[in-house]
Amino acid sequence: MLAKLVFLANRVISARDLKQRVEHLQVPLSKISFKPVWFDSLGAKSSCTLVRTPDVDVLIDPGAAIMQPSFPAPRAKKLYWLAQAKLAIKQAAKNANIAVISHYHYDHFTDFDRELYRDKLLLVKNPNEYINESQRERAEHFFDNLYRAFGKVKLAEVLQKQKRKTYSAPLDEIPCARDKDFGDYNRRRRELLENGLKWFQRCVRKWNSAKVIPELKFRDIEVRFPENKELKFGRTKLRFSSPMFHGIEFSRVGWVFATVIEHGREKLIHSSDLSGIYIEDYANWIIRENPTVLILDGPPTYMRFMLIRINLDRCIENTCEVIKRSKNLKLLIYDHHLLREKRYREHTWKVWEAGKEKGIKVTTAAEYLGKEPVINGSTKPFR
Repeated sequence: MLAKLVFLANRVISARDLKQRVEHLQVPLSKISFKPVWFDSLGAKSSCTLVRTPDVDVLIDPGAAIMQPSFPAPRAKKLYWLAQAKLAIKQAAKNANIAVISHYHYDHFTDFDRELYRDKLLLVKNPNEYINESQRERAEHFFDNLYRAFGKVKLAEVLQKQKRKTYSAPLDEIPCARDKDFGDYNRRRRELLENGLKWFQRCVRKWNSAKVIPELKFRDIEVRFPENKELKFGRTKLRFSSPMFHGIEFSRVGWVFATVIEHGREKLIHSSDLSGIYIEDYANWIIRENPTVLILDGPPTYMRFMLIRINLDRCIENTCEVIKRSKNLKLLIYDHHLLREKRYREHTWKVWEAGKEKGIKVTTAAEYLGKEPVINGSTKPFR
């Protein structure tokens, strides 16, 4: 407790401190550069990031959404931040030739802006599998807009017949999480996992009965599904994880994929919405990847009615393991879900301390850009 109090007491940040912090946060990368285009610490839900290498300019998750009602700021202020976010994303898109959409939540993609996607290779979440109902509906609407805008055809005209597919048990793909001992919570967890498996089986039946949304290629756009694939552009490698749960095992919110951008010995990972990291196998994957820069969304501590203590502790433990065991990690951008309530540092203080002890820079996107996270002063009157 004393260590926690000392940590919080040292969090008063002046303008001079911010300037010095920005200089301190810079990582000496020669081939990969990146800019947080918009994140929750700037006032609207997003994790949009522009990554540049000598070969490609990649815009990851070009979307933004308004903050939740519980966020302590006037609605006018939230709308202003959202408008600023959308403008920043649109400007960043002008400098990108590849856009990545990790899943179909509106804070991760824009539906619809033709100019945002024109003349780009889109690498988007496969809408035909590892997807829940709401995201499938959003994907159908998005692809219909893509086909109409760039191909002058309707999605319904190009849908294909589904070929029945079998799927392995999801828990077999995450054995560390599956076999973890939670003590007194084990019985309840088994019940949740059994219910989750039944939900997954229902999802599989829907995937196998739905029409297939195909990849597309027109004169001004190309769309591919990149999960578990690698693409090369010159000396730059773009790699994408297999589908990962959006949060805990069998999260009803669905699945996402993470993006790995690599050039020589430099590597950046954008985790998308792992919401934590809850799942030990995902933490181990990041450790094996050994990135130079990790852009990670923290746990949704603002959702107190859903985030039980045992899972929050799990998130913190897994993130600390990534910090302690990643040999090349220099910078961790820790943001998105985490920056939606004022006590985010208090709830995750062990992560920040682990970074300090290891000499790894842990920061919000706002602070990386030389700004104070809006949540720290968001109750001030809107001007």
